[in-house]
Amino acid sequence: MKTKTLPLALAAVLLGTGAAAAKDTINVGICVSWPGYAMLEVAKEKALLPGYDLNITNFEDPLGGHAALAAGQIDVYGCTADYVPVSVEAGLNEVNVAYLNPSYGVDHVILAAGVEPGDLKGKKVAAPQAYIGQLLMGLWLDRQGIAPGDVTWVNLNADEAVGPMLSGDLAAAYMYEPWISKVLAAAPGAKSVVNTTDPEMLKTGIFMDSLYMNKDFIATKRDAALAVLKAEWDARGYWHDHVAEVNALMADYLQWPLDDINAVIGTDGKSLDGGIYVFDFDESARTCGVLAGEPPFGLPNGSMPGSVALTNDWWIKLGLMETKIDPAAGIDCSLMGDLVAQGYRQSFGAN
Repeated sequence: MKTKTLPLALAAVLLGTGAAAAKDTINVGICVSWPGYAMLEVAKEKALLPGYDLNITNFEDPLGGHAALAAGQIDVYGCTADYVPVSVEAGLNEVNVAYLNPSYGVDHVILAAGVEPGDLKGKKVAAPQAYIGQLLMGLWLDRQGIAPGDVTWVNLNADEAVGPMLSGDLAAAYMYEPWISKVLAAAPGAKSVVNTTDPEMLKTGIFMDSLYMNKDFIATKRDAALAVLKAEWDARGYWHDHVAEVNALMADYLQWPLDDINAVIGTDGKSLDGGIYVFDFDESARTCGVLAGEPPFGLPNGSMPGSVALTNDWWIKLGLMETKIDPAAGIDCSLMGDLVAQGYRQSFGAN
């Protein structure tokens, strides 16, 4: 018996070793350092994805990350939803599989001191080209009766716009903290005229963090795609239940001061006015149209295609796209639908 048991025991050890060595790796990218994209790092650190290893790369380059995703160098990618129509027009091998976090006051339009909305025609306004800041500026200008061609666009990020705002070279600029506070403190009379807590902006659904996947990854490794998508929501549930722990983990991972993490994602396990609103699974599934019920902020059930179409319209108005695309070509809600069919549910509010 002993001579037979030893080989069996050894075989068990070897099989266990082989199983560990054969664990599949899912390659994940995030486009920039941002708490809204850090949940899969939480899943990795807290072992919420059994059977898989997560290899996570911070690109600090949204377009470079999309190129890597389309080429199959990464499988999953966290970035803003505004790229969906661009990816469809370019025929990229990627789709948006879920909405993650609406901007909830992070993004602002700031008017320079002494400038009123009616003064803007013919003036310079700053926003980073092909980014949500340009969409926010465009939508707000439209509300004032000002067409994109009525102003001179300057391609600047928030930090780059501070000097020109203070010198009077810019009449308005897209900004977020800490640059908003710097401008308002240094230029009495400067003011924020709109931000993404505005109900009309929220219900567009276009100021959104999203999760993208490579189409071939979904087609050939659907079990892995479902597992990593579920891990995204499991990590959100863990964050909700252990906010201080996870915010500290994010600060370490992103190399941000903890106060800055708290100022973006909040400390109540749901949202922060001036930061982001963290969707739970049920809210995201409703924007996909795979779960009954209405999403928050006036978004209709199944609102993702409408948000993509509106973004497409604005990229055309702003001269960044030429064609109307089929929004459905850039969206795949079937994975969210599979999780719903499997009985997965998650709904949480502020602690």
